[in-house]
Amino acid sequence: MLKSSLTAAVAAIAIAAALLGGIRHSQAYADDPSPTDTHASSQSPADASKALRRYTLQLLGSLSREDAANKWTRYWQARARCDAPSIHIDNLSAVSNVSRLDRALVALNEALCGGLERRLAVNPRDYPPPDENRTVGLLVNEPESIGGYVLMPGRFNNHVHLIDHLGRTVHSWQFEHWLPHAKLLNNGNLLLELREDDLTWIAEVDPDGNAVWKYTHPDGFHHDFLKMPNGNILLLVAAAKTRNEAIAAGADPDLVPSEGMDYEYLIEVRPIGSEGGEIVWKWSTWDYLAQDFDPTKENYGKPSDHPELIDINFLKEAPQIYPNSDKWDWLHANGIDYNPDLDQIMLSPRHHNELWIIDHSVSTQEAPTRSGGNAGKGGALLYRWGNPRAYGHGTVDDQRLFWQHHTQWIAPGLPGAGNILVFNNGQDAGGIRLGYSSIEEIVPPVDGYRYQRHPGEPYPPADPIWTYTAETPADFYSTIMGAMQRLPNGNTLIWESTSGTAFQATPDGKTVWKYVYPMDANTPLKQGEQPSIIPERTEDALKNNAVYRAYWYAPDHPGLQKYDLTPGDAIELYE
Repeated sequence: MLKSSLTAAVAAIAIAAALLGGIRHSQAYADDPSPTDTHASSQSPADASKALRRYTLQLLGSLSREDAANKWTRYWQARARCDAPSIHIDNLSAVSNVSRLDRALVALNEALCGGLERRLAVNPRDYPPPDENRTVGLLVNEPESIGGYVLMPGRFNNHVHLIDHLGRTVHSWQFEHWLPHAKLLNNGNLLLELREDDLTWIAEVDPDGNAVWKYTHPDGFHHDFLKMPNGNILLLVAAAKTRNEAIAAGADPDLVPSEGMDYEYLIEVRPIGSEGGEIVWKWSTWDYLAQDFDPTKENYGKPSDHPELIDINFLKEAPQIYPNSDKWDWLHANGIDYNPDLDQIMLSPRHHNELWIIDHSVSTQEAPTRSGGNAGKGGALLYRWGNPRAYGHGTVDDQRLFWQHHTQWIAPGLPGAGNILVFNNGQDAGGIRLGYSSIEEIVPPVDGYRYQRHPGEPYPPADPIWTYTAETPADFYSTIMGAMQRLPNGNTLIWESTSGTAFQATPDGKTVWKYVYPMDANTPLKQGEQPSIIPERTEDALKNNAVYRAYWYAPDHPGLQKYDLTPGDAIELYE
């Protein structure tokens, strides 16, 4: 009914405009979010009539858009026009003889503006206007934002919430024990980390929270996991080497604490049954060490000559970054991503202030070698970026990443596809705390399955092609954690994890959607309240509503088809 009535109205106006020499309806008018000033008191009679026709065409354009704008985008654009100085006969007082067409247009405008909510099936109460008393939940929703759904597991509670673009819950899960991370799969289940029976499990659970598969590992899991296109699960694991093992690998004893040194490795697990799996692929950082401390070891050599390897004594270049008690945690990878087109994996070793890319096409047997795989380099590093001094090139002035998180390729079909996004925390730069975070987008110098680099120089690019920071940089600062995601309309969804705050930033840095997770640990917050800061983490401003990482999903995502998606109440409480 709405479409037919609007079509008829558009046709009527188009005919009238053509007959009377009206304004041609251009796409620029339909897309222009700014209302037209139509006060006739400062215009000639002809200009007043012309402005009325333009206004009507713009209003109809907002209501009849056929592009990707969701109904809320169309509603708020139309509402902005309707709330501009109203078009009434009084405004045309300068016209001695108001035409019949102008009277009809005024009546049409008033009818359209009076029925916007009904025509677009929206309820403005679902999106109350911005208010200084609103502290949690949905705070900003501008027309340039994009609709969809966001999956949020609280960092310090045992809930997972799926909300819509207006901050309303459409589905939720509650588990017995705390969990920090969850992802929605194409089959509608969640892949998440569970704590159960004193064990950490990677589990797949159905919409009702029942585990359909779970897997544990003696070394536990470290920060990240993902489901690969072949159905296997890629897991990041952290384990320890003893002090003697580290020294035997060429580590400077002054850099090795008594408890030894951690190292990271990846495993690909093929699920078996409801509880178990087979490790079908493995890659370990310990197979790719270089050092220039002990010439009696096989891996002796200048790290600058071997950027494909990991300098086990890197901490000697930046000892001030870590207290002595933390030298065992010299890598601290916090994220992984998989590129199926290249069959490559990206890691984010936070304490090296770098991202690394390795070849997944190598077999487990080839992985420890320097040959084989699509790139012909075995499991050695194919590319690294963010801190050239980690492999003997450059100084701290060349460093671009500072305790980064959530490095990822931009997916095919999205603006910037194939580029790399990084949440750059800004926590430390050789002992210097920057005091703000940023999002960096780089174009990797990929050449087939390899990456270009001039001999003796660091890997390009020298700088990102796009960076997001707040207008006042310190206003956006997540000292730890953090995540981002490129969206189909070119916006970037950003999670300031320590404060549980998500926002969409346009390419020019404008915030067009903002949401503050309204949970204080396991307690929903009342509107007007603020989440509490964890006392022992005041230096990080870490709050009880923190969200380690969350994900946006389009309305047509296959995993959402299992759900009713009827909007429920907001998470926050109102009194």
